[in-house]
Amino acid sequence: MSRQSNKLIIFDTTLRDGEQSPGASMSKDEKISIAKQLERMRVDVIEAGFAAASPGDFEAIRAISGIVKDSTICSLARANERDIARAAEALESAARKRIHTFLATSPLHMEMKLRMTPENVLEHAKCAVRFARQFTDDIEFSAEDASRSEVDFLCRVIEAVIEEGATTINFPDTVGYAVPELYGNMIKTLRERIPNSDKAIWSVHCHNDLGMAVANSLAGVMIGGARQVECTINGLGERAGNTALEEIVMAIKTRKDYFKLDVSIDTMQIVPASKLVSHITGFPVQPNKAIVGANAFAHASGIHQDGILKARETYEIMRAEDVGWTANKIVLGKLSGRNAFKQRLQELGITLENESDINAAFVRFKELADRKAEIFDEDIVALVSDEKQSQANEQYRFISLSQHSETGSKPVSNVVFSIAGTEVNCQGEGNGPVDATVNAIESKAQSGAELVLFSVNAITTGTQSQGEVTMRLSKAGRVVNGVGADPDIVVAAAKAYLSALNKLHSGVEKLNPQL
Repeated sequence: MSRQSNKLIIFDTTLRDGEQSPGASMSKDEKISIAKQLERMRVDVIEAGFAAASPGDFEAIRAISGIVKDSTICSLARANERDIARAAEALESAARKRIHTFLATSPLHMEMKLRMTPENVLEHAKCAVRFARQFTDDIEFSAEDASRSEVDFLCRVIEAVIEEGATTINFPDTVGYAVPELYGNMIKTLRERIPNSDKAIWSVHCHNDLGMAVANSLAGVMIGGARQVECTINGLGERAGNTALEEIVMAIKTRKDYFKLDVSIDTMQIVPASKLVSHITGFPVQPNKAIVGANAFAHASGIHQDGILKARETYEIMRAEDVGWTANKIVLGKLSGRNAFKQRLQELGITLENESDINAAFVRFKELADRKAEIFDEDIVALVSDEKQSQANEQYRFISLSQHSETGSKPVSNVVFSIAGTEVNCQGEGNGPVDATVNAIESKAQSGAELVLFSVNAITTGTQSQGEVTMRLSKAGRVVNGVGADPDIVVAAAKAYLSALNKLHSGVEKLNPQL
């Protein structure tokens, strides 16, 4: 693709860089679910993980490579033969594959992190790309901390890796230090100075530490001539997060008069993707978040409401339906049959292993329908997630709960759950029903973990809505999120706490470097 191309490649790194948010680590099945949704959304490149980081990441990339056919599947790899070979092995069955290798180029990173001279870095970068070319012709090279690197040295490194066969050059603002005009002009300068710069597609990868990730990315496109943007659903990512995919896509779509670019994304799948990622990671979307926030298309001002009623375009620059908000329609009720339920699972991209799993999920659906008159898509996603968790071979499993609280007395909670298949009964007191429930569970689990976040989010609207609770636990340097959903908030909290304990017990640890 040439510099003048009007196609903007969307490279999604939710499953790799997004997963680096503390507590956002995903299971293989969860990664597969998100990858399928990204494919439905027609994302061009899916960075499925970092194969050398852990056996879990390797297996997830390998599984996604065998399932997703319409998107290029990518694995991150440090600039060494072990990482690259591991990435190639994980990507072996991919219909379209990419190896993404990186090496830091800023003076600070080279000296303090790598303990390497610039000449060593140059040689390692060349060797890495040369080695990766043995496995695929689609090679991306990232100059980590590029926005704080010296232009002369970047010119040498980038020219060399393109000569070795890199087909995409990524220019990361690794620490969110850049500002739009300077960032865009830096890329422009490099592209003008490097003789073979037109032999590769240029990419941007920005972090949001100063709140400018989307602006920097678009400046890299418009000023610098980049034709790939690396981003995540909901802007998920370490620290302040990454460039938000939904904001990039809708900026390009809404202001095509200015950007004059095309993207392949099916925008109707944006909100479903946002809700899926939020549910799986336990990271709720702020109500005023652009595009996917609950208030993104709400108008409280009387003047605005009057204008909207007279002509929608007076205060709306895009339609809620165009980004998938209509997916939040009522789909099923207590009289719905098994076939309708099964069909809706397929429409939502939810895959259960066999008929017995579908039957079990349908029974839970009927139980929920008896308690809640209207069942929304989000309810089904939460229900199936709970079903999958209950079927997993988990250390802790919720069974039942009763609690009592009244003004002037301390709340008491009685919880029944299982530990390694053995049922236990416990009781606890607390400042509120949730505190009492957590204290009851801890009296038997004795995890010693610190509760660092307790968040409640309504899955849909109305007082009958299921509550989705996120519990974030920290222990010995590990941070995990647990998510639980139920019309009873206290029950949802118990499920969330046990879910977090299961993740702590699993011992899975992520050691992904960040771009």
